[in-house]
Amino acid sequence: MRIKPLLCALALTAGAAAAQETDGDAPLTGPDWLSDTIIRPHGDVATSATPPEITVMPLGQVRLDAVGILPFATTGLPAGLWADSAPDTLARLMLSQPAEGLPAMLAFTRQLALAELDPPQDASTEAILFLARLDLLLDRGALEPARALMERAGPADPRIFRRWFDVSLLTGQAERACAAMRASPDIAPTFPARIFCLARSGDWPAAALSLGTGEALGFISTAEADLIARFLDPELFEGEPPLPLPPEMTPLHYQMLISLGERPPSNALPLAFAHADLADLAGWRAQLDAAERLMRASAIEPEQWLAIYTARTPAASGGVWERVDALQSFDAALLASDPEAITRYLPEVWAAMQQAGLETAFARLYSDRLLRLPLTGEAAMLARRVGLLSPLYEAVAQGAVAQDDHERFLFAIARGEAPEAPPRTGTDAITTAVASAFADTTPPERFTRLLNLNRTGEALLRAARTLSAGAGDTDDMADALRLFRALGLEDTARRAALQLMILDRA
Repeated sequence: MRIKPLLCALALTAGAAAAQETDGDAPLTGPDWLSDTIIRPHGDVATSATPPEITVMPLGQVRLDAVGILPFATTGLPAGLWADSAPDTLARLMLSQPAEGLPAMLAFTRQLALAELDPPQDASTEAILFLARLDLLLDRGALEPARALMERAGPADPRIFRRWFDVSLLTGQAERACAAMRASPDIAPTFPARIFCLARSGDWPAAALSLGTGEALGFISTAEADLIARFLDPELFEGEPPLPLPPEMTPLHYQMLISLGERPPSNALPLAFAHADLADLAGWRAQLDAAERLMRASAIEPEQWLAIYTARTPAASGGVWERVDALQSFDAALLASDPEAITRYLPEVWAAMQQAGLETAFARLYSDRLLRLPLTGEAAMLARRVGLLSPLYEAVAQGAVAQDDHERFLFAIARGEAPEAPPRTGTDAITTAVASAFADTTPPERFTRLLNLNRTGEALLRAARTLSAGAGDTDDMADALRLFRALGLEDTARRAALQLMILDRA
């Protein structure tokens, strides 16, 4: 996947005004659920309107905005993708990407968040683009990639350490987080974080003393002090009713409640908290709900979701239990290579996956084996539909004969060809938009000014946001697809177009 150079100069046009859409009011202060673990952790918030002084960076110092874990050889993205865009504009566009949406756009924006790219020309040492990339991952619950990005950068910066500490708490590595805090002289913990870590290390007297001191100095609120007191000595409050949940739950609060046996349900909390429910201690139902939420956001791998789905036999019916039963029945039939049973179970499990928004995860897991089976009729067409949502989409289109106009249209898109015509029946605005995007590979007028100003990454973020919902103004969606194709991001464009045609994300 490489962005090819445009063959002709892109004119500055009045139509570019459409590209200058509102970036939204996405805050640049990080997710609002982060724990208050570091004294004055909010270094990414402006404290003065005066012009900044010119700073000199020593040779060899890491520029955070340049840090990534996906090299050019993997992404094919040019190093100067951000080039002349304003860092705060890029940061707001990054943070305005939805946590759930069209899987192709989730994958593309995640790649942008993790890619090694040169910082914008105007990047300062504040690294707001790096923090926005990191926070996009955190908002989607993609904690492992976020952790890898932070550890590549090094968590010495208090803003990064604050996020790394919380990721460690949510992934069951509290001991490691506290050990790192103790070993970092430049990290000054707040009273709640200090007390938590003192207790984890077994120093209960020091933890109790810190609680009293923090409360007396006004650094710990009454509600937080009540929670910490119970965390330090739960037997003292035995028989008393549970405390009300904190109005703004943080990972630190969450870990204390779990240790008290008062685990709050994570389905009403931000996606990042769902990771805590993937552990066996949470119970299978909580694991299933968490795995589905995280899978819809592409925050975990399909294999992890499948392992939870097939861990036990469902003992109830309705909702998630019916989906589990349908997938387990299909999985058993596939393992037995029984075409008759697969033909019977495939429509049922596909309907279950559509209900939960897990079609692409299912396709990634099963398309290869499905396509090698001797299925016929409707089952064979459904297997090909599943295959078109998988990385094998082009092989599906090259190796099969379309059975109707709709499938012929999908096959043309999968091959990167302009469809001869939209299907004669059932044509809708999405189909028309996809057809127009594949009939013309010139850059759309609305993006030409950004491209000509060397702000390609900004244009791509705007296009990704347009496509993510899978619905909206179809002219905008067609232009967004054309932009990806014009810049040589053909795989992303084809996947997005096929998903728009097959998935119902309206």
